Amino acid sequence: MTEDVDEAKLFRARLLVLLASVLWSLSGVFIKSPPFQSIPEADRGLILACYRAFFAGLFLLPFVKFRYVRWRPGLIPLLIAFASMNFLFVTAMTKTSAAATIFLQNTSVVWAMLFGLIFLKERIEAGSILAMFIVLVGIFCIVVGDWSGENFTGNLIALLSGISYALVVIFFRVLRDEHPAWLVALSLLVSAAIIAPWVLSLGIRLTWLQLSLIALLGVVQMGTPYVVFSHAVKTVKSQEAALLVLTEPILNPIWVWLFWGETVSLHTLVGCALIILGLLVRFLFFRPKPLPKPVNAGAV
Repeated sequence: MTEDVDEAKLFRARLLVLLASVLWSLSGVFIKSPPFQSIPEADRGLILACYRAFFAGLFLLPFVKFRYVRWRPGLIPLLIAFASMNFLFVTAMTKTSAAATIFLQNTSVVWAMLFGLIFLKERIEAGSILAMFIVLVGIFCIVVGDWSGENFTGNLIALLSGISYALVVIFFRVLRDEHPAWLVALSLLVSAAIIAPWVLSLGIRLTWLQLSLIALLGVVQMGTPYVVFSHAVKTVKSQEAALLVLTEPILNPIWVWLFWGETVSLHTLVGCALIILGLLVRFLFFRPKPLPKPVNAGAV
């Protein structure tokens, strides 16, 4: 009976990981939706990044255990990296295809391994080296294939979002003794606060429909999946969770194509396929050593 209960619990946890992945994959559907197209493209990324982070941060505040709230100097580089990642990702989504944006951001796995080697002296296994090579070839296909196209700048911004995402991962490792909900909520709200002066200086007034959609973007696409995923990973092994989460970059461009008819060039498809292959190699052949359990790692 206990084994059946455990299997049922594991099955539910896997479904929760998949649910979180599906919700995360909706970023392109929201950001590329018609109501946002009336916002000038030069300012769209800044505005959406600001309000998305603000609403997601507000949503997560009730999940913060305030007895764990404390300030550490290590929070400063995390907050800078997180704000950069948030702005670069949303901006890239407005300037290139959803497929290129999400897959180039997911190259963070490669950069995180490199930064882990440089800053944390973490060993890189043979499977990870192979994965890095495959992912780099995929990056080459996407970026060079659009060298003179209209998506080139967006592709570079997406690549930078992947590098900043990797820095976020590294700083989360450094701060692993801190309560995760506190780190994420603080990062989101500070991200919004950093961008807010520029957004307010633009003098662009959003409609109620636009504000409602951005609120949904923050709560449904960013805040809710974090809560769902944080509960699921208490049961699902990190290796399996990492593989299940790969459904996010696969679904993201599919949703955008189904809802808004955005197509993807052949070289971008090839590059995305190579990046997925590299990530699969990384998670199937690379077995990272478990990190020490955080002192304050309670329920979120």
